[in-house]
Amino acid sequence: MQNKGIVKLFAFLFGLVSIYQLSFTFKANQIEDQAKVVAQSRFQDIKEINREEARYLDSLSNEEVYNLYVKNFTYNDVKNNAMNLGLDLKGGINVILQISVKDILKGLANNSKDPIFNQALEDADELQKDSQDSYLQSFYTAFDAIKGDTKLASPDIFANRSLSEEIKFNMTDDEVKSIIETKVDESIVSAFEVLRKRIDKFGVTSPNIQRLGNSGRILLELPGAKDIERVEDLVTTTAQLQFWDTYTTQDLASYLLQVNQRLVEQAEANKEEEAADAEVEQDSTQSTIDALTGQIETDSTDVQDVNPLGIQSIGNGGPVIGIFLAQDKERVLEQLNANRDLLPAEMRYAKFAWAIQAEDSEFIDLYALKGNRENQPELSGSVITDARQDYDQRNRPAVSMQMNAAGAKVWEDMTRRAYEERGYIAIVLDEIVYSAPGVSTGPISGGNSQISGSFTLNEAIDLANVLRAGKLPASAEIIQSDIVGPSLGQEAIDSGMKSFVIALVFVLLWMVFYYGRGGLFADVALLLNILLIFGVLSGLGAVLTLPGIAGIVLTIGISVDANVLIFERIREEIAKGKDQKASIKDGFNNALSSILDANITTGLTALILFVFGTGPIKGFATTLIIGILTSLFTAIFITRLLIDWYVGRGGQLDFSTPITKNLFKNVNINFLGKRKIAYVISGLLIAASIGSLATKGLDQGIDFVGGRTYQVRFAQEVSTEEVTNVLNGIFGSAEVKTIGGANQLKISTKYKVEDNSTQADEEVQSKLFEGLKQFLPDGMTYEDFKEGSGDLKIGKMLSSKVSPTIADDIKSSSIWAILGSLVVVFLYILIRFKRWQFSLGAVAAVFHDVLVVLGIFSLTWSFMPFSMEIDQAFIAAILTVIGYSLNDTVVVFDRIREYLNEHTTWDFGRTINASLNSTLSRTLNTSLTTLVVLLAMFILGADSLRGFLYALIVGVIVGTYSSMFIATPIMYDTAKKGDAAESLKKKVKEEEEEA
Repeated sequence: MQNKGIVKLFAFLFGLVSIYQLSFTFKANQIEDQAKVVAQSRFQDIKEINREEARYLDSLSNEEVYNLYVKNFTYNDVKNNAMNLGLDLKGGINVILQISVKDILKGLANNSKDPIFNQALEDADELQKDSQDSYLQSFYTAFDAIKGDTKLASPDIFANRSLSEEIKFNMTDDEVKSIIETKVDESIVSAFEVLRKRIDKFGVTSPNIQRLGNSGRILLELPGAKDIERVEDLVTTTAQLQFWDTYTTQDLASYLLQVNQRLVEQAEANKEEEAADAEVEQDSTQSTIDALTGQIETDSTDVQDVNPLGIQSIGNGGPVIGIFLAQDKERVLEQLNANRDLLPAEMRYAKFAWAIQAEDSEFIDLYALKGNRENQPELSGSVITDARQDYDQRNRPAVSMQMNAAGAKVWEDMTRRAYEERGYIAIVLDEIVYSAPGVSTGPISGGNSQISGSFTLNEAIDLANVLRAGKLPASAEIIQSDIVGPSLGQEAIDSGMKSFVIALVFVLLWMVFYYGRGGLFADVALLLNILLIFGVLSGLGAVLTLPGIAGIVLTIGISVDANVLIFERIREEIAKGKDQKASIKDGFNNALSSILDANITTGLTALILFVFGTGPIKGFATTLIIGILTSLFTAIFITRLLIDWYVGRGGQLDFSTPITKNLFKNVNINFLGKRKIAYVISGLLIAASIGSLATKGLDQGIDFVGGRTYQVRFAQEVSTEEVTNVLNGIFGSAEVKTIGGANQLKISTKYKVEDNSTQADEEVQSKLFEGLKQFLPDGMTYEDFKEGSGDLKIGKMLSSKVSPTIADDIKSSSIWAILGSLVVVFLYILIRFKRWQFSLGAVAAVFHDVLVVLGIFSLTWSFMPFSMEIDQAFIAAILTVIGYSLNDTVVVFDRIREYLNEHTTWDFGRTINASLNSTLSRTLNTSLTTLVVLLAMFILGADSLRGFLYALIVGVIVGTYSSMFIATPIMYDTAKKGDAAESLKKKVKEEEEEA
């Protein structure tokens, strides 16, 4: 092997960097465990424990907690560098939002009073109850049914002032529909960007924010978050951009002092001893002025008495009228609005708004906007036609924007007024003032302007995105929210690690048992591979989920497969009588083609999975892609490096043990002779699968059909496994998860999901009570159960419905992922092998495997002792089955291509059989190690992944079978027609000669 020094250097550096990255994870876990211990020692209630834990960690944010000799790291540094865990491992909140398209349409129509328009909206609401169409399509249908002579381009509907640049009076309805569709889509994108900014500032690690298809639904995943009410407030507030004239310090400084003085007087009026406080009353006004000008110490005990409003400073003459402590925001606004009678008459409509709080500052600026009776801004974000991130004159990040003609005229008037009056214009997003620039160069015409402020580059980019899409006059409704507590994460981590270690130990022992000392070198490469995977995941900031752990464990099989291919080829070269060094060299070279082809096909499938997948699917794909890359590096380079080092020192390697030396050596199975039997068996399996899918169907999970979710608190800790077993007997299927503590459960069921009546709701709740009765206090009635009893509300049932509309998005992404992976792989095999027969055989085997796996699920879900519901993890399993099947098939095809060149005198059928027999050892070895890994996870892993792992186990078995008895025979039968076989052999020979 050339360039051994470079390989050694890269291996050393990659390993060192991986250890460095993972050290932050270990330190972060240590600190968080300490925080949990402290919180549990002080409180008993789970909410209080969570809050105390968060407070403890916040107190360490800027404290140095980790010394790596070259640098000291704060807790924030450690947390940012630690591996990110997903919802299923760390816990947190999963929320699906529905952006109201109805509200968007109202906003685009400027809240039109047109009766036809409003009736169409009401009719669309009714149509949506029994329709799979989008709300916009339902609105169009409803409008067309009742419109008469009314047009969408009517001045009372969409041909209004706000849309005058895009929609003209003479446009047809079809032309208007196209524009409205674009505007609705822009509004949803605007919501997405605003939500991302809010969530980024929420402080969770690696939030996942995704738009679900082209719908108005947005998925938020917030690992580590615990306060569901705060999240609801954060994500459901309507996002609106507004431009307001502002008052200045001089206008309202006296008002702040008057409010403060009134509060002082009110406090003194409540004192019991008026005489004792007379001196303070006489001096209160002067004391307030002294406090604000710095003549009284800020920590003086008298400050609260003379400054109850909490004014830290009066503004400096600009648009900021005062500076306060951020923690006092709500109280200050409450007092200012409660004392509005002190405002001058011309300022009675003033609106108070806070600025963005600067990082690392406890203070916040207060602005006063020039409001009006209608509480509507003179200019809103709907006039923005374009916005982009830019830089101001001081080279600070800023946002440049362009308005339409109507907006440009209003903007010119506002800037002229601000210039002449030396005023300011506040840029307000979601009631927060981003900046309040003055106008120093005269009125701004043409609608071009720039927003500058204390932006970071990313903040400027995000704000530009929001401005570009314009105002979002729409509400956001949470249609599904799940709180996953830390206990579930710990359970998943424990079971995942246990299965991981057991599977790893078996694989390591098996490699030594089968390949002797060569297996030891493969084991070293495998362990390095695992270290690199975790290091890369941590370094990239990827989020590790439980399916991601499954991807890592599956990577063990991929890594073993590469080493098995290499060792089998070396054994073949040794059997030909070559010396050890030549055998090793030729073995690595001959195996390279198969390794690359097999990993590329699996990698392409993983890539499609990553592109189309969501949540845990994306996590699984991420780890699989990383695992493929690190497996190639360790198998091709590290294993070779270790073997060359050992042989160079005079060591002897046979790549076998006395037990395994002659295994599969004289195997001569007539695979093609048995193909008709295989066709019959597969035909029966496929027929049974299609029949079962058509009649019995699949056990679709809540993701696909919706359902009901309940949260129940118990007086003591309960076993989720026991509760699941009881409820499965009642509902047929139930999902039970721990929320927060082990005494609170989240229970989901799709029982009578299609019945939305009150009677059905009552029946489900009644059955739930009967099932849980044995876990509840003695004597608790059904009414007590619904309302809860005691201070902790034992048995209180919080119910909600999960909308099934998400199913369309999941199904769509699944279908596109499968079709996309098949098309990509078909083209790759066609390009690589130059004959369509190979592509047909591989794709036919994939269809066979997918149908059989689906059929087995359909046939067995009703009596299996674990949940086999179809969910997002199952989609990941199907795509992984595709990758595994293709991996096996491509290895066989590579050997067929090689034998066609080497044995030109052989009959075509003999070449095929010989190729299958020669790869049998590799096929069974790889399948066995992969199956053991999956079985260990299946037996010891979390219940939530058993269906996923069952699909993988079935897929590995079926995929191994199909590569030998379906893919290859189909390729053979289509190629042997006419002289295709001879042509194929000739083609392969020509390609080898050219190479």
